Amino acid sequence: MTVVDVALGAVAVAFLLALVRVLRGPTVADRAVAADVALYGVIGAIALLALRQEADQLLDVTLVATLLGFLATVALSLLVGRRGS
Repeated sequence: MTVVDVALGAVAVAFLLALVRVLRGPTVADRAVAADVALYGVIGAIALLALRQEADQLLDVTLVATLLGFLATVALSLLVGRRGS
């Protein structure tokens, strides 16, 4: 068992905890933040798999997913901000 395997396990636990918060979150803002954390957990897992398998193509996927996640976060913050007003 390597350090990368341990890190993948930690990311999996964080992802599952974020999914629980998405399902049980009391407000829309909580669910949006939890979905963002879950997305970045998936991105972290992809990056760790790229490191483990020495696959450079997965790093390109990580960059694109990070950009899309950032744009989704901005859109959700605007939506939650308008809804709260």
